[in-house]
Amino acid sequence: MHKRILGRQGLVVSAIGYGAMGTAVGYGPTDDTESIMAIRRAHELGVTLFDTAEMYGWGEGEELLGRALAPVRDEVVIATKFGFTKTFGFDSRPGHIREVVDNSLRNLGVNSIDLLYQHRPDPSVPIEDVVGTMKGFVDAGKVKYLGLSEADAETIRRAHAVHPISVLQTEYSIFARDVEVLFPVLEELGIGFVGYSPLARGFLSGAVEPRDHYDANDFRQHIPWWAPQNFDANVEMTRKLTTLAESKGATIAQLSLAWLLARKDYVVPIPGSRNAQRVAQNVAAADLDLTGADLAAIDEIAPGGGIGGRA
Repeated sequence: MHKRILGRQGLVVSAIGYGAMGTAVGYGPTDDTESIMAIRRAHELGVTLFDTAEMYGWGEGEELLGRALAPVRDEVVIATKFGFTKTFGFDSRPGHIREVVDNSLRNLGVNSIDLLYQHRPDPSVPIEDVVGTMKGFVDAGKVKYLGLSEADAETIRRAHAVHPISVLQTEYSIFARDVEVLFPVLEELGIGFVGYSPLARGFLSGAVEPRDHYDANDFRQHIPWWAPQNFDANVEMTRKLTTLAESKGATIAQLSLAWLLARKDYVVPIPGSRNAQRVAQNVAAADLDLTGADLAAIDEIAPGGGIGGRA
């Protein structure tokens, strides 16, 4: 697996990471045994960045990831996040951050968190106070690197002035490209980028289905790409992308991940799968080279991303 550098503080990870949200929430019923097998297969194939969060099952996702990676703890980078309440409000008050981080350390079964993110900006707490609290964990040896998720340019600048931010994490895929406006700021400040939902919540997985095929609690019930007025047009895009992928001996998922890797050398996608075979297919995308003509063709097929937006 190729390596990529995230930020200027020394964080080096695999070019493709693993997003663990789906092992706990979001995409219907889960099977812990299957999920652990998928996580361990990712490691076997060279993945070193594993991403979770407090809100993924309110500790259950962290516990599962910790168990899966315990035998190889020193070989991987574990990232987690704080900032939500159980009613999905925001809470980045210093006291709450300290409580969540201590819980995350215990849930993961680790002495330190490699990468700690604020999951979403909290409009009621100045980012300077948030990052100041996060910096305290770095100083105490409980956290190694700091990140933000879904933050805007001003927030990134203000945060970085308090303590170096190594990573910005935001949704990024062929269907969701709005984050690209932040790339100049990331390059100026030397911040790496991790793209979550790189397969557009599964729309670019090669196995997309209409909403009525998914569990009632599945996140995709509320995403505009799946809305009846948008679905067929988005499926047509995936059909064209699949044709392009097959011309290169690849799947649409592999094409989509290779596209992200070709955008910038500091971009690391974190696809998630509970299936070990699918994990292997995702990892293989790191070896898929796209030509300038391929990239132009993708732009022509999906010039504005998915129809309907990501939220």
